[in-house]
Amino acid sequence: MGRLDDVDLSLALSAAEEAERLEALGRRLLRLRLASAGLIGSGRLGPPLCVLLEGWDASGKGGTIRRLVTPLDPRHVRVAQFAAPTPDALRHHFLDRFVPALPGWGGMAILDRSWYGRVLVERVEGLATEKQWRRAYEQIADFEAMHAAEGMVLVKLWLHISADEQLARFERRRDDPLKAWKLTDEDWRNRSRRAAYVEAVEEMLERTDAKPAPWHVVAAESKRHARVEAMRIVADALENGLRRADVPVPAPD
Repeated sequence: MGRLDDVDLSLALSAAEEAERLEALGRRLLRLRLASAGLIGSGRLGPPLCVLLEGWDASGKGGTIRRLVTPLDPRHVRVAQFAAPTPDALRHHFLDRFVPALPGWGGMAILDRSWYGRVLVERVEGLATEKQWRRAYEQIADFEAMHAAEGMVLVKLWLHISADEQLARFERRRDDPLKAWKLTDEDWRNRSRRAAYVEAVEEMLERTDAKPAPWHVVAAESKRHARVEAMRIVADALENGLRRADVPVPAPD
């Protein structure tokens, strides 16, 4: 049994519960961000905060990102989306293209997909050689440990949904003229290879879940639950990062 099997996908929230919790967590995250940016409190800069969003296609990454950034001033957070590497990016080490998106002290970045593509889609679809994706685990671990040692707070989220729920979401997207653009032939092909992706995800979680940068597997069968849980995890991580950096944590309302 892998780690994904341990996720309780029955976790859910009502619309009222989601709204109440997002409001409270949003205010908390805003206070922490302003303190980290030196805009309230001591004026000292807090640690870089980098949130990695990974998960199944249609698992709700976009909606989760939207809830994370809604309470914040858009000038204080950067969202970067990563798709297939360009021909120029392929001429460099696979980690290089992500470095410009990483936040500095006092900054926050959210990465929609990340360097984990090397051990997920590139592995499963044969876009990287076996030698390349196998050595990537240690390279990723070293990369993350290096940044964590310098103070970066790395929050790694995997949004998990069942195969049945993914199919239902695909079909709803297909039938909605305003959302059909989100669904591609590649999404359907990836779904047909879910067993191979499950194997890749499980190995990723096992080999790159480290103390400086642990994985958080979020039950996302209920989008409402996933959004609230993701914001709670991010707020907790930032608060702990401020404490480690000896930056005063702002008092709650």
